[in-house]
Amino acid sequence: MNTAPSQDPAPPAEHWRSYGPLDLHPILVQAMAAFNEHGYHGTSVRDIAGRVGVTVPALYYHYENKQALLATLLETSIKDVLDRCRAAAGEAGDDPLARFCGMVESIVLYMTHRRQLAFLDTEIRSLEPRNRARYVALRDYLEHMLLDTVEAGRAQGVFTTPIPADAVRSVLVMCQGVANWFRADGPLTAEEVAERHVLLSLGTVGHPGAVTGDLSLPLPRRASLARSSASPGSAARTSG
Repeated sequence: MNTAPSQDPAPPAEHWRSYGPLDLHPILVQAMAAFNEHGYHGTSVRDIAGRVGVTVPALYYHYENKQALLATLLETSIKDVLDRCRAAAGEAGDDPLARFCGMVESIVLYMTHRRQLAFLDTEIRSLEPRNRARYVALRDYLEHMLLDTVEAGRAQGVFTTPIPADAVRSVLVMCQGVANWFRADGPLTAEEVAERHVLLSLGTVGHPGAVTGDLSLPLPRRASLARSSASPGSAARTSG
C-alpha cells in the first residue's frame, strides 16, 4: 500500500472544509464500528463478517486479515488529514499565521466530522511493527508541517514559544483529543470547536494576540466564536 501523502496540487479552498458521506468499503465501515465498540483485540473477523452479512472466506477475499483492516483504516484516516492540511496551508500561502490557523482548523474539523475514523488512532498500539512504522511516518509528516510553520513564524516574530517542537506536539494532542469528546448534538458546532482550538493553539505557540485578545483570526466564522464565548458554561457542556 502506498503510504506517501498526496503530492497533487492542493484542492480548491472549499475542499478541506467540506465533508460528505464517508466513502469506505462496507467491510471497513463495519470493522471501524466494531473496533470502536469493542477494541481491536475484542473484535474477531467472524464478528465483522457477521455485521457485513458475508462469510469469513468472503471477507478474506477483500482483506488479508484483521490487521489489514486496522492498518487500512488508520492509513486512510491520516492520509485524509494530511491532504486537507496541505490544502489549508496552500490556501493560506506564505503567511505563517494564516497557515498555522488553517492547518489547526483543518485538523479539528476532521476530528469532529470523522470522529469514528479519527478515534481509531487510539489503536496504534495494536498495529504490527511494519504497519506501525508506516503510520507513525505519516503522523510525523503532519507534525513536521506544523513545526515548519511555527519555526517560520518564530523567525518573523509571529510566534514566541521557546520550545516549538514541544508546543507543536501539545497542539496536536489537544486537537486529536477532540475526537474523544465531541458530539454533533452538543452546544458547539464543529466550526465553533475548531475556532476555539485555533485560539488555544495560538496561545500554545506564543502568539501575543492570543493572550491579549487583540487578535483577528483568519477564519470564515469569527462571529460564532464570540457568541459561544458569551455563554459561561458552554465549554463545559460540550463534553457532557
